Amino acid sequence: MKTIYCISGLGADERAFSKLEIKGFQLKVISWLMPLRDESLPHYATRMRAGIDEEDPILMGLSFGGMVCTEIAKQIPVSKIIIISSIKSSNELPLWMKTVAKLRLNKIVPLRSTKLTQPVQNRMLGVQSEEEKVLVTSLRKEADLPYITWAVNQAINWKNEWQHPAIYQIHGDNDHMFPIKNINPTFIIKRGGHFMIMNRAEEVSDCINNILQH
Repeated sequence: MKTIYCISGLGADERAFSKLEIKGFQLKVISWLMPLRDESLPHYATRMRAGIDEEDPILMGLSFGGMVCTEIAKQIPVSKIIIISSIKSSNELPLWMKTVAKLRLNKIVPLRSTKLTQPVQNRMLGVQSEEEKVLVTSLRKEADLPYITWAVNQAINWKNEWQHPAIYQIHGDNDHMFPIKNINPTFIIKRGGHFMIMNRAEEVSDCINNILQH
């Protein structure tokens, strides 16, 4: 059975892909590594691709994981990239992220989640059910702050215009993290938010299965 190599979103793990139903493929989640001091995203991608043990693999990335998939694809041949709730290039970064990067606000404002910031973060993610709130709360507790600090900085400062010729983008039209007005995706999930891989998993799975047939 062929493998799809998955990279989850910032601070997430294999649970992010747990509701997907993909026909004829197994999902292998590449676990996040702790970044080295002042490590660049391309160098980090080199270390992440050590978890890939097939030639011409299929990569699937969620949110920040989609950016990492693109960086890996610059280094090795891949047959397809599927990105979910993510962006293909830095041109698709929203204005607010570009502003935070330009003013270096991420270096000033503490990134640790608090009870005051969690409702805002949940809205940005599109978290809906109590089950999702429990999962997100668990991920926050387990997230390593130095990793989160590094990853946020890499995401908002991503400089990339290159696109793999076989990149497929699945995006929700209600994504508050990466608003669809900046994006021209392959598939649009109506009323889908940034967390649609969990709460719209059936529709996302249908899109993925459609991509894999080609």
